[in-house]
Amino acid sequence: MATVLQRRVDGVRRFNRFYTQRLGVLTDTFLRSSFTLTETRVLWELAHHEAWSPGELAGTLGLDPAFLSRVLRRFEDQGLIRRTTAASDRRRAVLTLTAAGRRAFAPLNERQRDEIAGWLAPLPAARQERVLEAMGTIADALAPRTEGEIKLREPEPGDLGWVIERHGALYANEYGLDVHMEGYVADVIGRYVANFDARRDRCWIADRDGVRCGCIFAVHDDGDPDTVRLRLLLSEPFARGRGLGRRLVRECIAFARETGYRKMILWTHSVLTAARAIYAAEGFVMTATETNDMWGTPLTSETWELDLAL
Repeated sequence: MATVLQRRVDGVRRFNRFYTQRLGVLTDTFLRSSFTLTETRVLWELAHHEAWSPGELAGTLGLDPAFLSRVLRRFEDQGLIRRTTAASDRRRAVLTLTAAGRRAFAPLNERQRDEIAGWLAPLPAARQERVLEAMGTIADALAPRTEGEIKLREPEPGDLGWVIERHGALYANEYGLDVHMEGYVADVIGRYVANFDARRDRCWIADRDGVRCGCIFAVHDDGDPDTVRLRLLLSEPFARGRGLGRRLVRECIAFARETGYRKMILWTHSVLTAARAIYAAEGFVMTATETNDMWGTPLTSETWELDLAL
């Protein structure tokens, strides 16, 4: 066990050496400015949060209060920040950036945006998304976030291609399905776009800080105007365990009821135990099963239905 842990520690340290060098934080100043990385981060926090106290700032950044006090004193001497007394509590000091502080921070902020854009721009769009997803995985593992930070939004250009790619990759990695699975999802997406009806169809993309982490679709049934189909529920591994799958399913059901559908149907597989548990908990009932090997691995497929009038 110690050997395995040591290998992982070495891997983290190797990544840290690469990333700190890439960020340019090993030099005396940050981004060719007169500020260190820590000073730049303090400016960023004050630029994005009004009226923070020194204690709140130290706690958020994990800085030693005495060290932060020296940084703030230099900023005050340079006219970059202003220290005042809170109107609601005369014992509480609050910090704000002055106009000079905002002028000093603006080029730093823009320079960092440009530098990161310079890293990402040469990469294909799919690799850019992989970088963001990997960063999200690291952040989630080391500092778990709450479900409330995940937003559900309408699809944007590139999202539907991501749905196809992630279904193909995840189902291959987790269940051993072959490329036919990805082809199936591509066909579903193609028909969804071709037959889209804004009144009766809907797609939700789960997004956390710009990183896609899940999806679900409500698609009208061509043969029955009272029936809607729940399709392509997916939750990324790094976003699981926080109720996202249930939230997506409930959003889909709520839309179906508001739209006036009377029945919701979905098609799933017995190996998808987490999804099946959600469906059962939300009132779906299994109505049929079948076996197939259409995606390279024998599966037991299932049809589930929900009476939306109940």
